[in-house]
Amino acid sequence: MSILRKPGVLLSVLVLLLTLVAVIAPSWLAPYDPYDSVGSMRLAPPSLEHLFGTDNLARDVFSRVIYGAQLSVTAAGLAVLAGVAVGAAVGLITGYAGGSVDFVVMRFVDVLIAIPGILLALIVVASMGFGPLSIALGVGLGTAGAFARVMRAQVMRVRSEEFVEAATTLGVRWPTVLTRHVLPNAARPIIAMAALELALAILAVSALSFLGFGAQPPAPEWGSLVSAGRDFVAVAPWLSLLPGAVILVVVLAVNGLARSIGGDR
Repeated sequence: MSILRKPGVLLSVLVLLLTLVAVIAPSWLAPYDPYDSVGSMRLAPPSLEHLFGTDNLARDVFSRVIYGAQLSVTAAGLAVLAGVAVGAAVGLITGYAGGSVDFVVMRFVDVLIAIPGILLALIVVASMGFGPLSIALGVGLGTAGAFARVMRAQVMRVRSEEFVEAATTLGVRWPTVLTRHVLPNAARPIIAMAALELALAILAVSALSFLGFGAQPPAPEWGSLVSAGRDFVAVAPWLSLLPGAVILVVVLAVNGLARSIGGDR
């Protein structure tokens, strides 16, 4: 692909590959156990031995950030999958059905979109309890409305194509028309949108974790690591700055790669 010749895209790919390794096999990258103290020196500054320093319990911060990718990135990925599954299904059915079904359902979608995503996620978390799974479902529900609108627009475009009308005229059942003819030709924008939404989902999951709604200590999560360092900003600013920098780099890498792929198409 021509986009791989761009240095920025190659850097994004490298960052995302490392992030994927951290999610699947964090022990390959983490030099220490994220839950155990690595010595008697607490709040040690970054060094060759401890790249991100140590926290107030003498745990290696770099190892905790690596293991934190399992919770944060996985929750963000589940959020996007939930948003795509719900939103695309709603948009697919309403866009093909049209009429009163489309009108009524899309009014509910308008209400869903009008509610701030972070507020909707907080409502879901408050109802289901704290944890990465409830955060993923909450963030995913907040994105479902946007996916539904995009899918509906694509379905309304595709359903007027001759091959769809021909299948309908020949008596093909509507579930078959939707799955074999409409969905494959309407899904590409959803895939591109999902890649962009992943970056926003990482930020949303980290923000909710920062507020204390994610996995409870001592489990490492990117947002909670940033939050835990607030009490030591004056003496150990790296506890918040370096995990925050990792979040920023991963989000920029996801966003940059998604935009490059979309532009290349």
